[in-house]
Amino acid sequence: MLWLLALIILLGVLAYYRTSLLRSTIVATLFLSVYTLLSNLPLLNALLWLGFLFLAILFNVRRLRRQFISSRIFKLMQAALPTMSQTEREALEAGNTWWDAELFSGSPNWKVLRNVPAISLTEEEQAFLDGPVETLCAMLDDWDITHNRQDLPETVWDYIKKHKFCGMIIPKQYGGLDFSHTAHSACVMKIASRSTTAAVTVMVPNSLGPAKLLLEYGTEQQKDYYLPRLAAGEEIPAFALTGPHAGSDASAMPDTGIVCRGQFEGREVLGIRLNWEKRYITLGPVATVLGMSFKLYDPDRLIGDQESRGITVALIPTNTPGVSIGKRHFPLDSAFQNGPNWGKDVFIPMDWVIGGVEQVGNGWKMLMQCLATGRAISLPALSVGAAKVTCRNTGAYARIRKQFNLPLGEFEGVQEPLARMAGETYILDAARQVTTAALDYGKKPSVISAIVKYELTERMRRVINDGMDIQAGSGICMGPRNYLGRLYQVIPISITVEGANILTRTMMIFGQGAIRCHPFIQKEMAALQQEPSTQALRQFDEILFQHIGFFLHNLAASLWLGLTGAGFLRRLPGDRTTKRYYRRIARLSVDFALIADFALLTLGGSLKRRERISGLFADALSNLYLCSCVLKHFHDQDCPADDAPLLHWACQQTLHRTQQSLLAILWKLPLRPVALLLRLLTFPIGKPYAPPNDRLIHKTASLLLADTPTRDRLTHGIYINNKPDDATGRIEVAFKAVLAAAPVEAKLRAAQQRKQLPKGAQTDIIAEAVTLGIITPHEADLIAAAEQARIAAISVDDFSPEELTRHRAEQS
Repeated sequence: MLWLLALIILLGVLAYYRTSLLRSTIVATLFLSVYTLLSNLPLLNALLWLGFLFLAILFNVRRLRRQFISSRIFKLMQAALPTMSQTEREALEAGNTWWDAELFSGSPNWKVLRNVPAISLTEEEQAFLDGPVETLCAMLDDWDITHNRQDLPETVWDYIKKHKFCGMIIPKQYGGLDFSHTAHSACVMKIASRSTTAAVTVMVPNSLGPAKLLLEYGTEQQKDYYLPRLAAGEEIPAFALTGPHAGSDASAMPDTGIVCRGQFEGREVLGIRLNWEKRYITLGPVATVLGMSFKLYDPDRLIGDQESRGITVALIPTNTPGVSIGKRHFPLDSAFQNGPNWGKDVFIPMDWVIGGVEQVGNGWKMLMQCLATGRAISLPALSVGAAKVTCRNTGAYARIRKQFNLPLGEFEGVQEPLARMAGETYILDAARQVTTAALDYGKKPSVISAIVKYELTERMRRVINDGMDIQAGSGICMGPRNYLGRLYQVIPISITVEGANILTRTMMIFGQGAIRCHPFIQKEMAALQQEPSTQALRQFDEILFQHIGFFLHNLAASLWLGLTGAGFLRRLPGDRTTKRYYRRIARLSVDFALIADFALLTLGGSLKRRERISGLFADALSNLYLCSCVLKHFHDQDCPADDAPLLHWACQQTLHRTQQSLLAILWKLPLRPVALLLRLLTFPIGKPYAPPNDRLIHKTASLLLADTPTRDRLTHGIYINNKPDDATGRIEVAFKAVLAAAPVEAKLRAAQQRKQLPKGAQTDIIAEAVTLGIITPHEADLIAAAEQARIAAISVDDFSPEELTRHRAEQS
């Protein structure tokens, strides 16, 4: 048994250090020689040597290995390989990998993450944020926009067009602003903190819209015509992808185009006759040009040898005969322009296809490539803006509002959601900043874009839900004073669009990530898709045994790091504050890679349909990414000590959720005895990574209850004002007034305890306190001002029956 234990340890060490097969064979030969010399079992020794020599020759002589091992596995895997459609293949090929691949590797190289420069804005970009964006935010009255107008005022539309808000991604040579991804994100975030309607109006033309597609794939003629007009606001774009019968499965769209000849501007040209029905199209009702996706067919072979040419994208002016637009949806009563459109026998010339004839059939690839970046910017920025404004104002409200003669924020039951709001907002902004920095660094990580879209919208939902719980009655009474109710109302829109979150979590993050980010899966699939040949088998054999080595390394590393808590890992970044979190990510990354390989081995192609399992893998990968972003964000901000509670809350929460997701997967995997053994190997000893404790919750919540640099850093980049008649301005004014009066209130309470003043409301004893010299007249004014501001901040709107009747009449 001791010899067997020694052999297991030896093999574990060899696997941990990724020793080659040949060197491992040599070491095993030496071990067996020593055992033979020291043991006195000649028959057993002879059998061991025969078996060992047979395996050593079989595995080390590659020709034999390919003939007797790899060829058989090749045939089995080729038969089990699930079919992959062209659209699935193009989705997998969209974008590239980055830190997600490092997390999949089991041993992330932190230089890959740390080498990405911290976000920065040019002077021009910062001036735009401080100037036009600030002015636009000041012009926005969300109650008037949503309740009275159901649209932006004409002056706001004109301002957006004049200052080229819809041309942020368009290069200057075409009249655009040519902003970085970081600046684009910052602009959307700030506007979203004021009005989701305005934010959506600005972000759609700069996200998955005609401008982006033109920049990537358009002909020079198309660029020269459309991009200056889009930048100047002369054209309002919309992109029409979703229809009644094709939502998340957009590739199943029934909208068709037939290549044919037809009349255009008095002459016969080669073109396309289109029929379509689309819905949920943002800016559709006011668009002047539609980016239209459809399936193209060429029955007469006018442009090639194929009849079915695939998904194609064209630009269609909305005044083209046969196009019907103008009707509106009201997504949860939000006021941004959104509606259906139709086309009946619409004839367009062939040069309206984006990129011309050369890009026919490449529409799905074009969309997936553009979504690899666009999905990581717009909705994540909107989510961070909504979370920050909720965090700042609800925290202030919890300090202003009193119950049982105490601020709400001093109750433990309120501190828990306050801490959650602060910690989640810190996670959101860290992910936003790190991801946009990576995009500006040249990365196009499609899996990470799905992660940030899903996680940031979901966490924003939790932040706003917590804010509503704390604001209580003031949150549910709609009116000009309520800044939060409309945000709460439109949460599901972010959850639904650009890939519904259920789909994103259960299919895209891990379903695509397992193939795109795994070191070997995509290479193995490529080899398996070839016709059986010596070259294909040689390629497969090489990849297969690298994969086996990778699995064995992770098996050994998972046990070792689990036993030691990753305490012996070297060359990790961080200091005394953060080092432990880098270790935990390293350990959980190995566990994730090992369990993912086991799932792929035991479930194979059926894992694609086991969405509960793939969803849990998505949770684990997402939380590892978010924790990595938090650490980089903390480092990029020069590790401010005052932000330590936010750092600890964020890291502990994401690491706890990663671990819980992996444990949940192990309970769902087949081959229960092996899965149980894997559970013991990955989490052998030690306490689990706990969520934030009560002491940390108190510290984190307290950051929202005081006017500190940490609170300002946490909510930096949103629109903040001190107007006492503004929905958020009155809260800001009251917050500062209440904090200024707090020392005076403490004097009055102390005087009451000493019985120098009678019990009762402090506002009733101010005059007596001044007379007795307990406080000064100036301090009395502070109390009065704080009380006046507090009442204004906690007041809610009410309406007479006549006002409601008049509003209903105006609506009809």
